[in-house]
Amino acid sequence: MNFSFSEEQDMLRSTVRGFVDKEIMPHIGAWDREGKYDPAIMPKLAELGIMGVCIPEDYGGSGMDYNSLAIVCEELERGDTAFRTAVSVHIGLNSMTLLQWGTEEQKQKYLVPQAKGEKIGAFGLTEPGAGSDVAAMQSTAVKEGDHYILNGQKTWISLCDVADNFLVFAYTDDKSKKHKGISAFIVERSWEGFSSKAITGKMGIRAGNTGELFFENVKVPKENLLGEEGEGFKIAMAALDNGRFTVAAGAVGQIMACIEASVSYCNERETFGKSIGNHQLVQQMIANMEAGLQMSSLLVYRAGELKNKGKRNTRETSLAKWQACDFANKAADDAVQIHGAYGYSNDYPVERYLRNSKAPVIYEGTREIHTIMQAEYVLGYREDRLLNKMLPSWEEQKPVKTCKSGCKNC
Repeated sequence: MNFSFSEEQDMLRSTVRGFVDKEIMPHIGAWDREGKYDPAIMPKLAELGIMGVCIPEDYGGSGMDYNSLAIVCEELERGDTAFRTAVSVHIGLNSMTLLQWGTEEQKQKYLVPQAKGEKIGAFGLTEPGAGSDVAAMQSTAVKEGDHYILNGQKTWISLCDVADNFLVFAYTDDKSKKHKGISAFIVERSWEGFSSKAITGKMGIRAGNTGELFFENVKVPKENLLGEEGEGFKIAMAALDNGRFTVAAGAVGQIMACIEASVSYCNERETFGKSIGNHQLVQQMIANMEAGLQMSSLLVYRAGELKNKGKRNTRETSLAKWQACDFANKAADDAVQIHGAYGYSNDYPVERYLRNSKAPVIYEGTREIHTIMQAEYVLGYREDRLLNKMLPSWEEQKPVKTCKSGCKNC
């Protein structure tokens, strides 16, 4: 495993960090208090090539590797979870799933404009009565001629009012078949019968757009079926491998933010005649944050390296997501403790970090789901069945460069 970053990756981190410091940091406090999503951020990220950072150049992306996507997510969450979430959904859950499962026609129509940032993609799996238990979903898609008639409701959908295209999951077969009766569809916002509604009153990620999707007799062309009928559950799980990877990487960024804020406060606040950073129990909290940062980074980049090689990474990504999010939640809690009473107010960013840190422990597989998964792997109860479509390795995605004479070996 390579523990060093390339010059290109160092430049990418510097670029995204500069963007966060300029475009997000000065405004995030107000956006969070007002519950305001800024629609200008994603077009600006598109100008930097971020909206398709790990999508091949042939499909409008930047052609970088999957650990480069991790770097982007780290730096965005260092600014705020809302913006990492937006990129996670657009790239990790939607675009990477299209890359993995889409036909060439679907990739040209939907993936290319999304990778360029001309369109925004989102993901619709969770329902009011179906979260961890995916088979409990009630949405249906009944085939009629050249279309499917989609009915149902989705909830806790990021970018609900913003996205142009959605990956939506529904039963196309008898619900008694459970997972094997679920199919996946590409749905456009403009279609008749589609509507969305934002959720207000969230504990955290208030600067993000989150809400519900409603489908009332929406006509979905048969060519918008992703994969085959009955493959929806496989597709959803493949998407979650990608989404969880970006969530884990974002958690690394939140730990970074907690350390930065805590170190700054430790050096400005004095008690008993010395900076509070000199107190051993404060040092213990700082040390735990650093340990969490280093361990989480290693787990994330190991999963990223497997993705780069086109290898199955469900187990490794699950562990990274579980541990990194737990470490981030604990780091945020300790950051508030270090700040004392000030940590309980929005005069400092750490109370926002604590509120934001709770959602990633829940979504894309709760802490409890990942705990069970890891135990079942160790006990031999769980075995990954290879999906019939794996992500192409990074090397496979790189375009072949030829010289003027057509030679591919120069």
